[in-house]
Amino acid sequence: VQLQASGGGLVQAGGSLRLSCAASGRTFSTYALGWFRQAPGKEREFVAAISWSGSSTRYVDSMKGRFTISRDNAKNTVYLQMNSLKLEDTAVYYCAARAVSNDYVLYYVLSEYDYWGQGTLVTVSS
Repeated sequence: VQLQASGGGLVQAGGSLRLSCAASGRTFSTYALGWFRQAPGKEREFVAAISWSGSSTRYVDSMKGRFTISRDNAKNTVYLQMNSLKLEDTAVYYCAARAVSNDYVLYYVLSEYDYWGQGTLVTVSS
């Protein structure tokens, strides 16, 4: 599967952005998906994950309540709605995918994902 992330940009602190990640392939609905981010000078870190149906999600604690991951399997797209953005949310955001065999699986470790998008830059200004 190939992933194409989009929706990044410049936003003021407190604002919102919605990232999208479009996937190729006919088996999108059997992939667990995730969002990661990498700030300048830092390692890539987990943001959120979603199961193949969207029934299960997981977030890193610092983003819980501000970020929402969702997916539309009919459109082969996963989204990350980001609200109340903070300066420290500035990063390149990456989507990732891994084929799974059931709807109960979520991954939050970078090495567990097989496919990655190219990243989209989010810059939060004061």
